[in-house]
Amino acid sequence: MKALASGRGRLPIAVNGETLLCLAAHALLWPQGRVLFVADVHLGKAASFRAAGVAMPGGHSAHDLDRIATLLDEHEAAHLVILGDLIHTRESYTTALDQKFRQFRARHADVAMTLVRGNHDRHAGDPPAHWGLQLVAEPFELGPFTCLHEPLLAVPPARTEEQHHTIELAGHLHPSLRLTTARESVALPCFWQHHRGIVLPSFGSVTGSSPISIDIGKSAVVVAGQQLHHLGSRG
Repeated sequence: MKALASGRGRLPIAVNGETLLCLAAHALLWPQGRVLFVADVHLGKAASFRAAGVAMPGGHSAHDLDRIATLLDEHEAAHLVILGDLIHTRESYTTALDQKFRQFRARHADVAMTLVRGNHDRHAGDPPAHWGLQLVAEPFELGPFTCLHEPLLAVPPARTEEQHHTIELAGHLHPSLRLTTARESVALPCFWQHHRGIVLPSFGSVTGSSPISIDIGKSAVVVAGQQLHHLGSRG
């Protein structure tokens, strides 16, 4: 792999003529449209574990909503798009979560919020209407973007003469990149840039990750704390 660029807190990348900002907070910003994208928040995951009899401390959902609120304020976003899996399970819908989301929504009453239903959302059921979310099925078209939960990685890239310039944004995979030396290795969350678009890292505080590889023509923006590093294949 080779280093393409680095940044602290944020790192701009160009995709099909659009400038996007990869944020160390595991979110993606489209500055031109003032749109903030996040994926795989999994609110209420701890509550669902406790409902199943597994001890897990709480507070993660409130923390993650506060993180989104901070990003919306910091970047003056006009639209929040959640690329699936906002909610973890049906048991996640607790009174405490409902109250916290009401507070979050009231704080950003002027921000449009869209949830592209993911597999967890479909099983958990739609959030209550008073959460103020636009609920859509994938694909959701927004400007130059096709917003999905599950990326269409099995679909081959179009031939040059048939190139479609839509940028796919998705989640679901919780991508991470494993960096290794002769003695040790570490897996870091990443934005995975492939031939159709970008797969975002999971936003939720209690989500796992799945390793990806960087093949020819692909790259990844790796998040190491507040540092971001754009890495590409050497081919």
